[in-house]
Amino acid sequence: MRQWADETFQKAVAKFRRSAGIAAEQDIVPYRGEGCAWQGPPFDGDGWWTNGFWPALMWQLYAATGEEIFCTEARRVQKRLEAELDAFTRLNHDVGFMYLLSEGADALLTGESMARVHVLHAATILAGRFNPSGFIRAWGQPGREGWAIIDCLMNLPLLYWATAETGDPRFSALARIQTETTIRHFLREDGSCNHIVIFDPVTGAVLDAPAGQGYARGSSWSRGQAWALYGFTLGHMATGWPECLDAAERVAGYFAAHIRPDGLTDCDFMQPPGEERIDNIAGAIAACAFLELVKLTGKSQYRDCALKLLTGMDRLSADWSDASRGVLTKCTAAYHDDGAGRHVNITYGDYFFVEALAKLRSADPMFWLHEKAQKGGESHD
Repeated sequence: MRQWADETFQKAVAKFRRSAGIAAEQDIVPYRGEGCAWQGPPFDGDGWWTNGFWPALMWQLYAATGEEIFCTEARRVQKRLEAELDAFTRLNHDVGFMYLLSEGADALLTGESMARVHVLHAATILAGRFNPSGFIRAWGQPGREGWAIIDCLMNLPLLYWATAETGDPRFSALARIQTETTIRHFLREDGSCNHIVIFDPVTGAVLDAPAGQGYARGSSWSRGQAWALYGFTLGHMATGWPECLDAAERVAGYFAAHIRPDGLTDCDFMQPPGEERIDNIAGAIAACAFLELVKLTGKSQYRDCALKLLTGMDRLSADWSDASRGVLTKCTAAYHDDGAGRHVNITYGDYFFVEALAKLRSADPMFWLHEKAQKGGESHD
C-alpha cells in the first residue's frame, strides 16, 4: 500500500505542477476544475470559505518536493486572503480553514514571521465570534445570530494554535466550550450529528436543528459527519481531552458503517435508496481522520476504512489526465443544489485526498497543529 500511496502522490505532484501555472495565469483562487481551466469561488470572491485549501495544497506539495512553483503559487493566493483580513466584512467562522492552512502552513514550513501574525489575526476574529451563551456563531447575516454548525469543529485548531503560539489560554478555553456544546447538542446517540443547530443568542436555548446541506431534517449529511470525525480527532490531538477522542470514535463507528461497498461516499447517509449523489470530499476528509485515529488508538479497522475510501476514489473518481485541472470528481457541495457544485471537481476534495496520501507516506506536515503540539508540548490550558 505504501507503493500505491507513493505512486499516487507523485501523480498528484505532476498534475498540480501543471495546474498551478494555469491558476497563476488565470489569476484567480481555484475553487473547481472545469475542463482545462479553473473556476473561481462561486460566491464571496476572495472571501469564500474554501479559499485556504488551494494554498494548503500547494504547501503540501512544497513540503514533499521543495519545488519553488508551489511556494510561489501559495503566496500568490495568500496575498489575496491577507486583503480579506483587512476588509473583514466577508469573513466568518471558517477563518481556520482560510488562514491556518495557508499562512499557518507558510509559518510552519518556512518560518515566515508575518504569516504567524496573519494566523493570530484570524484567531482573534474567530474568538470574537464567540457568544457567551456557549457557542461560536457561524455566519454574519442578520437573523443568524444564533446559528452554529458542525464545520466549526474543524476551525477550532486555529484557537488551539493561538494558545500554543502565545501562551494565552483564552483561545483554547473558547474552543473547549464550543466542543462541549457540539457534543451536547450536535452529536446524536448513534454517532451521527446535526449540521446546524440554532440557539437563542441571548439564553443559549436550542431553538431548531434544520437540515442544512443534508437531505432532510434529522438526516445525515456525510460531509458533516466527516467534519465531526476529523474535528473531534484534531481536538484530541491538540489538547489531549479524552472526551474528544470518545466523540471521534463514536462518529467513526457510524461513518464506517455507511461507507459504500465501492469506497465512494453518499452525499447524505440517509438519502433515498438508489439515488446517485456522491460527495468524495466527505470520503477524503474521513480518510484523513481514520488514519490519525489509527495512531491514537492502534485500531487497524480505521486504517482499513481509510484505504477503502482512498482506493475507491482513485479507482472510480480520480482524473489524472491532462484534459482537466483537478483530480477528484463527484464532489458535491450540498445535497440540494446550492450553486456551489454537484458531481464536479472541487479543490478542497483534492486537498484532503493529497493530505491523506501524505499520511500514508508518513510525510504529512500536519498544518492543523502548532509545532509545540507536534513535538508533544502542551497546547492547552
